[in-house]
Amino acid sequence: MLRIAGVVLPGQKRIIIAITAIRGLGRSLSGRILRELNIDPDRKADDLNGEEEARLRLRIEQEELEGDLSRKVSMDVKRLQDIGTWRGYRHRRKLPVRGQTSRRNARTKRGKKKTGLSGRVTLTKT
Repeated sequence: MLRIAGVVLPGQKRIIIAITAIRGLGRSLSGRILRELNIDPDRKADDLNGEEEARLRLRIEQEELEGDLSRKVSMDVKRLQDIGTWRGYRHRRKLPVRGQTSRRNARTKRGKKKTGLSGRVTLTKT
């Protein structure tokens, strides 16, 4: 069982896939790290020896991962909101930020449709 950056890596998977379980490490960065360290990406995570584990752990700890990454992203969004940019406004209103249409789509970002009482419109006297 290999544990790096507070995450237990799945031992039966290839090492290039296993280290993507760490938040902030994708396929391209994991491949680049393994090339730097001369570790075969097709080996299983459990098959690494102690020296390779130590080198991998040291190299991965140099990256910004997990909690630090989440903190940085949330601070970036907060900065956009504070300075009053269009993107910050869209974040604050929970709308799509990157130019997508939001009139009829964007259900993933906006959530379930909000209707009145069971969808019926109530009549009011005028």
